[in-house]
Amino acid sequence: MKKTIVFLVCLAAAGLNSCIGASADISIQADGSGRIALEYRVSQMLESLGRLDGNRSWPAIPTGRADFERSLARIPGMRLRSFSSRENRTDLLTRVVLDFSDTNALLAFLGSAFGQASLTNENNINLLKLVLVQPSSAGLNADLVSLLRQVSTDYEISISLSVPANVTVSAIPDTVSIPSARLSSQGRKASFTAGLGDLAGLSEGLIVEFKW
Repeated sequence: MKKTIVFLVCLAAAGLNSCIGASADISIQADGSGRIALEYRVSQMLESLGRLDGNRSWPAIPTGRADFERSLARIPGMRLRSFSSRENRTDLLTRVVLDFSDTNALLAFLGSAFGQASLTNENNINLLKLVLVQPSSAGLNADLVSLLRQVSTDYEISISLSVPANVTVSAIPDTVSIPSARLSSQGRKASFTAGLGDLAGLSEGLIVEFKW
């Protein structure tokens, strides 16, 4: 069940699970080991759909510690450090901290989360590339996009990276087409944040790149 550990980004960005907000704070040490702090909130209405008879296998949202442990067991070098979950009036809130022993483990996790992730080094410059939205030859229906933006008003996707060197972040295409997008580079930490509603209907796709 590769998608059990899905970090929700590709599904949310495609508009399939619009009532999901998620953040990932990634830290990579000089030896390639590091930590990922995940936090996400899922609309209780959406989460409850997966409990209905006939919907047991949908959506593939990890809602318990056992879900993460089973999925991480398939990724050598990845370990669950901590897990907590609670509910408020509208959302199921989950916080997870993962340790990875090397960048191969990190990429294996990010690949299952985003569908595509790569880390390259050229001329001593590292480039981490994450595909947040897969390009599509056919965009979503305009009315559906409008609806997704309305129901996703309070939900965002946020990804940050900390490394032992100055790091920058960029997006392809330029974030001018994403009104809520925010790029921040401050020394050894950089981040990308955008509202889920603005990611709906991006037929050209969206790639976020971290370079250090």
